[in-house]
Amino acid sequence: MFVNRLLSYIFRKYFYLINKNRFAYLSPTAVVQKFLRVDGKKNIVIENGVVIQKMCWLAAVPLTNAPACQLKIGRNSIIGNFNHIYATGEITIGEDVLTADKVYIADNQHNYVDVNIPIHKQGILQHPPVFIGSGTWIGENVCVLGASIGRNCVIGANSVVTKDIPDFSVAVGAPARVIKRFDLPTQSWVNVK
Repeated sequence: MFVNRLLSYIFRKYFYLINKNRFAYLSPTAVVQKFLRVDGKKNIVIENGVVIQKMCWLAAVPLTNAPACQLKIGRNSIIGNFNHIYATGEITIGEDVLTADKVYIADNQHNYVDVNIPIHKQGILQHPPVFIGSGTWIGENVCVLGASIGRNCVIGANSVVTKDIPDFSVAVGAPARVIKRFDLPTQSWVNVK
């Protein structure tokens, strides 16, 4: 047990020392288990206490000529295994956000206007910035496509979020829709009709 913890600590320190100047900001307290791929490190901010689990692909590349490009992961957030987070403009993940495995978050998509041209040759369509509110939990296999999610939300497994979700909501489905909201006066979750 001690040897595993020591090796983990050494790996974290080594990873930090090698990469601290390659990222826009990389906290020395962040834990990165093993990246699959990272593109645009100079546009990525990883704050204190962030845990990025195995085989994640993070990218912050201005493919749409956006004036700025940034991917920011807030303090104490936990990014699950096999997540794919791709910013061409701006994606901000708040503090204490939890994503399950195989979550996809993007502020862009492939253009598909002309049926005579292969989709991969039509360029990228930029969506508005994506914000994931602090305290939110995103379930397994969720896709967030150009939409924002409020604070302290729950997004059910296999949901596809294409429209903004307000604070204190539970949303499920493809496309995701709000099924519960937290009612402040009664301090309870209530079904949405």
